Amino acid sequence: MTDYFGHWLSFLDQLILAVFVLEIVLKLTASGREFFRSHWNLFDFFVVAIALIPASGPFAVLRVLRVLRLLRLISVVPRLRFVVEALLHAIPGIASIGVLILIIFYVFAVVATGLYGAAFPEWFGSLGRSMFTLFQIMTLESWSMGVVRPVMQVFPFAWIFFVLFILVATFTMLNLFIGIIVETMQTLHARSDEGEPGSQTAGGGESASVTDELRALREEVARLNNKLEERNK
Repeated sequence: MTDYFGHWLSFLDQLILAVFVLEIVLKLTASGREFFRSHWNLFDFFVVAIALIPASGPFAVLRVLRVLRLLRLISVVPRLRFVVEALLHAIPGIASIGVLILIIFYVFAVVATGLYGAAFPEWFGSLGRSMFTLFQIMTLESWSMGVVRPVMQVFPFAWIFFVLFILVATFTMLNLFIGIIVETMQTLHARSDEGEPGSQTAGGGESASVTDELRALREEVARLNNKLEERNK
């Protein structure tokens, strides 16, 4: 039974790959050099090229990347493409927030190393260890029982430092990441909505001009009929 289904799965795999290759060939034939100017076309070409790598030989390891063919769903499903495009457009804003949070990490790490480095060298003995510990605290993974409460046994007011860091790094900065992505998606959605009414307005303008021309033709025909009637009289 396993061999039976394995045979059909292999057949479907080859069939789907053939369809992908045919699609790429047709796009290349129809678009020519314009094909490589689209990021989605380059993405599809890369995924299909990986799937064509031989199963044996020095490049056999790259066959594992054939699982990337599932990513072709992104270029096929419009909603997924919209989400990916929003993420790409949000990269500049995300990078700015990333630089800001890196500065905040550095400042808090320097302070933590100076305050708690001597008593807890395994967590705050160096700048790198302090930044890693603060990253753990930011993710809220065992931050209370694993880090903060042991520190508070030696430094009772250490909770002020860590609560302040959580408020700034976790509840503020991470929400800024989400806010930038949501704002970018709303902006792209608004642009797409603005494009549709524009096309409808253009279509409405064309129909209005045709109606005016028909009305003018009817008036001209009516005038000619009146002149013919006057001559016949």
